[in-house]
Amino acid sequence: MGKKKKTTHYSGIGGQAVLEGVMMKNKDDYAVAIRKPNGEIEVEVDVYRGILHDSALKKIPFIRGIFNFLDSMILGMKTINYSASFYEDEEAEETKLDKALNKVSGGRAEKILMGVTTVASIVIAIAVFMLLPYFLSTLLVQYIRNDSLLAIIEGIIRILIFVIYIVAISLMKDIHRLYQYHGAEHKCINCVENGRPLTIHNVMRSSRIHKRCGTSFMFLVVFVSIILFFFIRVQNSALRVVLRIALVPVIAGISYEIIRLAGRSDNIFVKIISAPGMWLQKLTTKEPDREMAEVAIRSVEAVFDWKSYLKDEFGYEVDDSWLQDEPGEEEE
Repeated sequence: MGKKKKTTHYSGIGGQAVLEGVMMKNKDDYAVAIRKPNGEIEVEVDVYRGILHDSALKKIPFIRGIFNFLDSMILGMKTINYSASFYEDEEAEETKLDKALNKVSGGRAEKILMGVTTVASIVIAIAVFMLLPYFLSTLLVQYIRNDSLLAIIEGIIRILIFVIYIVAISLMKDIHRLYQYHGAEHKCINCVENGRPLTIHNVMRSSRIHKRCGTSFMFLVVFVSIILFFFIRVQNSALRVVLRIALVPVIAGISYEIIRLAGRSDNIFVKIISAPGMWLQKLTTKEPDREMAEVAIRSVEAVFDWKSYLKDEFGYEVDDSWLQDEPGEEEE
C-alpha cells in the first residue's frame, strides 16, 4: 500500500509551543491555535515571508541556516506575544513607553519592542553559551598549559551550562504546560510523518520526540561550537572573544544543515548525532492531554493538507469514517 520503504517521510511542517497553544508553519503560511480562557479554540492564520524572502542567499547551504534561525526567533516572539494577549489583563493601561514609542514610530511600538527583545535574547544567549564558558576556562590557565586540554574543558563547561539551563527551565511549574503543548506539537508532526491519520487517538500514541526540534538544534549549536573552537584558535585573548562572536553565524549555518539532514534521513550518522538532542527533549517536552492534542491538530489543519500528504507519500486515502468514534475518545 505504501509507495516507499521508509517508515517516516519528511513533511516540511514545523512549529513551536506558545502560551496555551501551538503554532504550526508550512512554507510561508503559519497558524496559531490557542485554547482561550473560556475553553474555545481560536485559530489565527497568517503569512510570514521572513528575512530576505525569495533571495538567492536563502537557498545557499550553510548561509540559509543563519536567516532561517533569525526568522524562527522573530516568528516565535511574534506568536508567543499573540498567545499571551489572550491572557493579559484587559484593563491594563498603555504605558508611557508604549505611548512614546507609538508616537515616534507611527504606531509601530509593538514591532520595535519585539525587535529589541529578539536582539537582546541573541546577545544574552551568546554571552551565556559562547563567552561565559571561555572566561571560566581561562581561570584554569595558571594550572593547565596545554591549549588543547583547555579547549576541551571549555567545551565541557559549555555543555554543562546548556544542560543545567535546560534542567532548570524544565523544573519551573509555569513552564510545564508550555512543554505539554511542545509535546503535542511533536506528536502531531510524528503522527502524519509516520503515515497515520491526524486524529486525537493517533496523535496521543505518537512520540513526543522529534529530530527537527529546536532543542536538538541548540544542542548541535553547542556541539559544533566545541569542534570549531578546538580547531580554530588565536593567541590574543581579545581576538578569542571576537572569534567566538564572529563564528556564531557559521555555527548556526552548520547546525541548521545537520538538523535539516536529520529530518530527511535515518542513517546511522544522523541517529548518533541526533541522540543527545533527542534525549534532552525528554526534559523540554511533556505528555499532553487530549485537549492539548486537539489544539495542536487545529493548528496543523489550518496550514497543512495532511490527507493529501498521506495519499501522496503513503499511497492511501483517508476514509472519513476512520475519524469517527476513536478508541478512548469518549473517556475524556
